[in-house]
Amino acid sequence: QVQLVESGGGLVQAGGSLRLSCAASGRSFSINPMGWYRQAPGKQRELVAAITSISRTNYVDSVKGRFTISRDNAKNTVYLQMNSLKPEDTAVYYCNTNPPLLMYWGQGTQVTVSS
Repeated sequence: QVQLVESGGGLVQAGGSLRLSCAASGRSFSINPMGWYRQAPGKQRELVAAITSISRTNYVDSVKGRFTISRDNAKNTVYLQMNSLKPEDTAVYYCNTNPPLLMYWGQGTQVTVSS
């Protein structure tokens, strides 16, 4: 069974940091562009960070300079380092290919930033 499993979320105060992990299993994703997405209550899911197979990265303006996406193809894992967190970063965070495929949406990991 091919799946992506997110972990590392939690409750953190504004200004704090979290590191999210996305562990892939069932097949290698090393050649796939990957992305971290988030969905806040009442809002549409958005792509916040993307990484190509050769680790070129891109970010939505609201997280530039604060979030860093990376990948370890040997571990079949994608990471999202989140620093200087703000209350508006509160959301469920998901990883998926970029563009996303329906079959790979997982449960996500909740990130809650308190003010």
